[in-house]
Amino acid sequence: MNEELIRRMKEISARLSEASKAYYQEDREIMSNLEYDRLYAELEQLEKESGVVLSDSPTVRVGYEAVDTLPKEPHQTPMLSLDKTKDREVLRDFIGSHKTLLSWKMDGLTVVLTYENGTLSKAVTRGNGIIGEVVTNNAGVFKNLPVRIPYTGRLVLRGEAIITYEDFERINAGIEDVDAKYKNPRNLCSGSVRQLNNRVTAERNVRFYAFGLVSAGDVDFEDSHEKEMRWLAAQGFETVEYRVVTADTLDAAMEYFAEKIAENSFPSDGLVALYDSISYGQSLGTTAKFPRNAFAFKWADEQRETRLLEIEWSPSRTGLINPVAVFEPAELEGTTVSRASVHNVSIVKELELGVGDRLLVYKANMIIPQIAENLTRSGNPFIPETCPACGGKTVIRRENDVESLFCPNPECPAKRVKSFALLANRDALNIDGLSEATLEKFIGRGMIREGADLFSLPEHREEILQMEGFGEKSCDRLAESLEKARNTTLSRLLYGLGIPNIGVANAKVICRYFDNDIEKIRHASAEEFGEIDTIGPVIGKSLADYFASEENEEKLDRLLACLQIEKEEVSREQSLQGKIFVITGSLQHFANRNELKERIEELGGKVTGSVTGKTDYLINNDTASGSSKNRKARELGVPVISEEEFMELSGVAGTL
Repeated sequence: MNEELIRRMKEISARLSEASKAYYQEDREIMSNLEYDRLYAELEQLEKESGVVLSDSPTVRVGYEAVDTLPKEPHQTPMLSLDKTKDREVLRDFIGSHKTLLSWKMDGLTVVLTYENGTLSKAVTRGNGIIGEVVTNNAGVFKNLPVRIPYTGRLVLRGEAIITYEDFERINAGIEDVDAKYKNPRNLCSGSVRQLNNRVTAERNVRFYAFGLVSAGDVDFEDSHEKEMRWLAAQGFETVEYRVVTADTLDAAMEYFAEKIAENSFPSDGLVALYDSISYGQSLGTTAKFPRNAFAFKWADEQRETRLLEIEWSPSRTGLINPVAVFEPAELEGTTVSRASVHNVSIVKELELGVGDRLLVYKANMIIPQIAENLTRSGNPFIPETCPACGGKTVIRRENDVESLFCPNPECPAKRVKSFALLANRDALNIDGLSEATLEKFIGRGMIREGADLFSLPEHREEILQMEGFGEKSCDRLAESLEKARNTTLSRLLYGLGIPNIGVANAKVICRYFDNDIEKIRHASAEEFGEIDTIGPVIGKSLADYFASEENEEKLDRLLACLQIEKEEVSREQSLQGKIFVITGSLQHFANRNELKERIEELGGKVTGSVTGKTDYLINNDTASGSSKNRKARELGVPVISEEEFMELSGVAGTL
C-alpha cells in the first residue's frame, strides 16, 4: 500500500515542480492556482499517511551548506568486494537451487546511510571498505532520497549513488576546458558526492539506489532479502531493480538484463547474485576478500573483427603524441565505432600493428573502444619522425619501461591549445564549435598554427568532413560562427591574445584609455600602461614585452587582416569607478551574471569571484540567506545588496 502512495507522491511532485519552473523561471502558466493548491494539499496528506517525505518534494525547502573537510570514519562492518565471473555457467553453479536475487551492479559510488528517528543522521562512502568519508551534508540533497521515513528505529542500509548518462552529458557540455571534462559518469558521481559544498551535489542530480539492508532494529523480514528490499521501497527508497531466480530460471532473467542495459539511463558493469535466505547466507561466512552469499557477473565484452586503416598520431599540449587506431566501422553494444586509443609506442609495438591488419575490437565496460587482439600482426607500424602539428623532429622516450612519442618543440601549436581556446572563448572572439578537443584535432592535422588560421578552417572542409564527429551541419555551423566572429571589438581581441594578467575587465580599461586605437596600444611603453588605473607596472611591463616581440606583431597583423574591429560605445559615466563586486545567486533583471558583470565593468567597477576584505558589495537577491558568501560578507562588514539596490546605487534603475 505504501509503495502505491509513494508512486502517487512522485507523480504529484513532478507535476508541481514542472508548474513551478514554468511559472517562476519561464513566465508561463501551465496549471491554475486552484489545481496547484489542490495537488499540494493532496501531497501533504499522502506524506502524512505514508510517513515518507521525498527530497525533491515541493513541501520541503532544501538548505545548502558548505563544510571545510570530509571527516573519515570506520564502517561498523567491513565492506568486502564480490567474487566475480564472466561465465554464465559459473554463475549458474553458484545459484544452484537457492532462491536468489539477481540485480544490476551499478557503476557509481557506494554509500552507507544511517537513519534515526525517521531522519537521515549519517552518510559514509565505501572508501577502502574499512574507512570511508562522511558525506551526510551531501546525501541530504540526493535527488531521490527520502528526508523523512515512517520507521523511527535505527536503520542502516547500503546503496549506490549514481549520475545518469543524461546528467553526465549535460554537466560535461557546460565545461569548456577539455582537460576538465569528466571521463565517465562514475568519476563525476564520486566527485559530486564528495563535494565540500552540497549545492554542487544538488545541481548534479545525484541519485541513490538501495541494494542492501545492514540493520533495522527489531523488524522481522522472515529470513528474506527480498522482503528487506520491499520494506525499503515502502520506506520511500528507490531500490535497485532485481529478478528472483534459480539456476533453472537464470537464462530468462539474463536475457532480460542484457536487453535492458541498452535502454538504461545509468551505468552498469554487470549483475549481482545474492542468496535470498539471510540466515543461510550468514552461515556461509566470508573468505579473506569476499562474502560467500553473493557473486558478481561481469558482462562478457562483445567483440567484432575489423581492419586497421591507419594509425593516427595526435599531438597534445604536454608534447606527448598519442597513437589512435582508425579502423573500418564496427557495430559494438548498439553503436558504431571506428577509432580506439592505443595509448603509447610500446603498445603499438606489442600488438605488432600495421595498416591492413585484422583486429578484434570491443568496448571496455560497454563504453570505451579498445583493441582486444591483432589477428594478423604484420608488425609494420609507421611511427612518425616529425610532429604532425609543427613539423619538428619527434623523439621516443622511455619511462618506467614504457616507450612514448614526444614533440620536444616548445613552440609546437599543440602545446598552445589553451591559447587558441582562449581566443575562441565567448568573452573573446566568441567562436562556437571550437572546444579544446576539437582544436586539438585541427592542430594535430596541421590546420591551425596561429590565430589567423582559425578563419582558414572552411578551406579544409573536405578533410574535416572525414573526421569523426563532423558532418555537413557541424561544418556549416562552424563556418557561420567564424564569419560572425570576424566582427568584434578591440577589447575582446586584446583579451583573446592571452597576454598575462589581461582579463576581460583590464582589456576594457586599456582600450578605453587609448580610445580603442590598436596602434596606440601597440606602441605604448610599459610606463604608459602603468599609469592606467588597475594596471600598474608589472602588468604594464607584460603588455609592453608582448608587443615588443616581432613574432607577436606579425601574428597580430595577420589576425587583424581577418577581422573587422567595431567601435565600442564607451560609457563616460563611471559611477562605479574603483568599486569591487561579487555576484551570487539567481538574477531577475539581467539575463545572466555575465551581463551584470559587463554592466559593472562599463561603469568602471570590477567583479571578482570571492568575498574578501577588498570587496565593496556582494550582490545577492536573497540578502538574508545563510549562504557561505553571505556569512563571509557579514563577517567582513561587506554590504549585501539586491539587484534593485545595485541598480539604484549605479544609476541604471529603470533602464533594463
